[in-house]
Order: sequence, then structure tokens, then C-alpha cells
Amino acid sequence: MTLAVSLALATTLLASPKLAHTRESEGGGFPATIRVMPGAPARVELTNTGTQPITAWSFTVSTPGATGVHHETHTADVYLSEVTGQLPGAEPHLDRIMPGQSRALPIDAASADAGVHITALVLQDGTGLGDAAVLNALFTHRAAERDQLRAVAETFRTVLAAKRGTAALAELQHQLQSDGEDSVPRRTARDAVDVLLRKAQAGSEEEADRSVRKYAEFVSRQYDAAAAHAQRKQ
Repeated sequence: MTLAVSLALATTLLASPKLAHTRESEGGGFPATIRVMPGAPARVELTNTGTQPITAWSFTVSTPGATGVHHETHTADVYLSEVTGQLPGAEPHLDRIMPGQSRALPIDAASADAGVHITALVLQDGTGLGDAAVLNALFTHRAAERDQLRAVAETFRTVLAAKRGTAALAELQHQLQSDGEDSVPRRTARDAVDVLLRKAQAGSEEEADRSVRKYAEFVSRQYDAAAAHAQRKQ
């Protein structure tokens, strides 16, 4: 399960290309460099020049046009990739950027005269650098994700301590489908339990039981990572 997000946080038009250039000159002090990569598909290259992994980033691509400069901001929070990064289907660009490593990140479009600057970064130890609003949004999301994962992990722990096999999976299905706040961790867990319950009902009960206990351990590892990264370093 990959909970990492990549979303456009801001798209604005500025009437003056000169103003856009002034914004691009800001952002010194980041332990990273960024550039627009030539060719197609459109990408930027973010390079970690620091000593810690980068666990979240936000950058803005600025493209001059006939009516002004178009600003497209991309933000991704990938701290959970330390747990989920090796899963089948994990997206390589949504992984932590290790010291000395460069990462090609997809963007919507970039003309030959487009520029790019870093808006915010979060490092492995919780250090947040850059735009305060972006950092607040990132850590608010992390705290919510931590609480959601804790609730799912507790559901698995309680049910699997009392039941096994088909009975455990049926109870998990019931609890994960019951009324309450829905979330990505909950929906992902519910989908996994549904698959394993069908497997158990088809005659592979012991194998399904082993699989759901491994999945529960995986959710617990995600919760541990979320708890470790939810607090911004002061």
C-alpha cells in the first residue's frame, strides 16, 4: 500500500515574467538542487545534496506564456516508502531520495524556457524547510495518516488475538465495513481482507490465515513509520 500523495497544491497566473523570475531566485538553503530535464515526457530532476533522505518535497514549475507566467506546484509525501517501497507495483518516483541520489519526477508540461524552484522539503529526521503553509499541510496529513493506521492496526491486533482463519477474516471484514470514519488505510485493508476471505472460503483457510497475519504485521510497520514521522522537528 502506497500512501504517498502527489498533488497540485497551487496553480496561479502572474502578469509579469519578471516577478516569476524573482520568485525562482528564492529558496536558498535547501540541501537539494532541481532542474527541468530536457526531452519528453516532461520531468524535473531533484538531487539530494544533503546528508539525510528527503521524505517529502514541493516544487513549482514556472512557464512563461502570452498572458503571463503559469505556475504549477507539485507536492509529494513519500515517507512511508521506507516500508512500502519494495512492494510490487510501487512507483519508483514516489520513494525517498537518499543522500547523493537524483530522482526524475513527472510533471504535466514544461516548455524550453520553463524554470523550476523548490518550495519545501522534509528530511528524514522531521526537519521541515521552506513554505510554512506547505509544511503545515504535510504534517497535518501525516498526523491524520498516523491515527488512521493506528486504528486499522488495532483492529487487526484485537481480532487476530481472539480468532483464526475464516472466523477472523469474517470479523475483520465486518469491523472494517462498519460505520465510522473511512480512510485510505481502512479501504486498503478492507480490500485485502475481502480477497483473503474469499480464499479461505474456497478451501485455503490456513494459507489465508497466515497471509492476513503477515498483512497485519505490515500495517503495524506502517503505523510505526507514521508515528515516527508525524511530528515536525522543532
